[in-house]
Amino acid sequence: MRLRRSTTLTGTAAVGCLLLLAACGHGQAPAAEDAAAPTPVRAAQAPALLPVPHGEGSEVPDDFNGDGHRDLILDDLVKAESHADDAGIGIVYGSSRGLVPGARQLLTPKQHAARVDGQLPAVFEAEASCDLDGDGFTDLVVTTDPPYDGQGRPPVPLQLLFGSPAGPTDRAVPLTVPDKARYGNDWPERPVCGDFDGDGAQDLVVHASAGRLSYLRGPFTRKGDPHQAGAPVPSPGEAPTGPAADVNRDGYDDLVVRTSAGPGKAALVLGGPDGPTRTGVTLPAGVDIALGAFGKGKALDAAVGTLDDTAMRYDLPTATRSALDTPGSMLDAADFDGDGLSDLVSSGSGVRVHPGRESGLTTRAPVTVRPAATGTTRVLTVGDFDGDGLADLVLRTHRGDTEDSVEVHRGAPKDVVTARAAVTFSTSQFLTRS
Repeated sequence: MRLRRSTTLTGTAAVGCLLLLAACGHGQAPAAEDAAAPTPVRAAQAPALLPVPHGEGSEVPDDFNGDGHRDLILDDLVKAESHADDAGIGIVYGSSRGLVPGARQLLTPKQHAARVDGQLPAVFEAEASCDLDGDGFTDLVVTTDPPYDGQGRPPVPLQLLFGSPAGPTDRAVPLTVPDKARYGNDWPERPVCGDFDGDGAQDLVVHASAGRLSYLRGPFTRKGDPHQAGAPVPSPGEAPTGPAADVNRDGYDDLVVRTSAGPGKAALVLGGPDGPTRTGVTLPAGVDIALGAFGKGKALDAAVGTLDDTAMRYDLPTATRSALDTPGSMLDAADFDGDGLSDLVSSGSGVRVHPGRESGLTTRAPVTVRPAATGTTRVLTVGDFDGDGLADLVLRTHRGDTEDSVEVHRGAPKDVVTARAAVTFSTSQFLTRS
């Protein structure tokens, strides 16, 4: 399952991206860090390990050390061997030049997970990121596999890793979902961050069951407790999908909720003083959904990737229907060229960027991005990693479980995204002991 990173959408860069996993930046990294390294990697071959810069807090998304520069989350690291255990969650820290592969941190269950009933989890995967306690350092929501005997209500599998000037260094704490906020005996999962009640604090929405969502109001304490949680919220579906965004510009974040996990129908759920309680437009069945300001209206729009084409719903939440004849069912959106409109990234059979226009998206003259590495390529994330106001495109190309290459392609006013990657590295760097 591909995860979307939590992303703030503003008038100049409305971004709808899928949680998760990588980041990058502009500027020239040292030559030793620019080349994708083979796997497995010996310590002598890996980029030199640099200290994590210490910050004082910021409002930049995915800024775990609070230094004002966006960082990259990597949730699917290569392995030393195909059947080896997952290494954990990687963070590559940013700078004014973009990502610096040498400034990295590995988060593992042994060092960073909370024990549940005396047991450390075997599963440790990033799900969402936002500043849950409001201290200026991005926090990470992680899913785990706590022990469960199959009887009654299962435990909460989500844990919170809080950011700090040195990044997430302490052990995680289990997320508290009060009994009154749960419904049924499903696992609370699929967390989505957003300010759904407009009070300035980040909230969490998680799956409950039977057409219900658990709505947890922020800010959260360092013990994992929400500020407030009421009865489960009725919903048109059971699978909340991030990132959240204020689609109708009313000051409340909204989110997409699928009828169930995986491909299928979805609906827009609107935030308000009571949280995400109002069902908006129903979206067509599809594989993936991206929100962005693609043109044609004052509000945000939705692009729904299907196996045949891309269904467009302009000017949410009322929505004008249209279609885009383009291959690729996996979608991401961001403003790469700085014109104030979102551009649509369509991937699957290839990576193509369709520039946003005042008249809406078009299939004419898309920008095709071809990674230098060979293998299976997917979009990891989109976002502004060097602070120049233009979003960047982060791709990962892998060949099996033991070899990969991550590329960061800069946003560009004329070319939308650069053909050549500004930063290239391998996640195998996290396998070293350096």
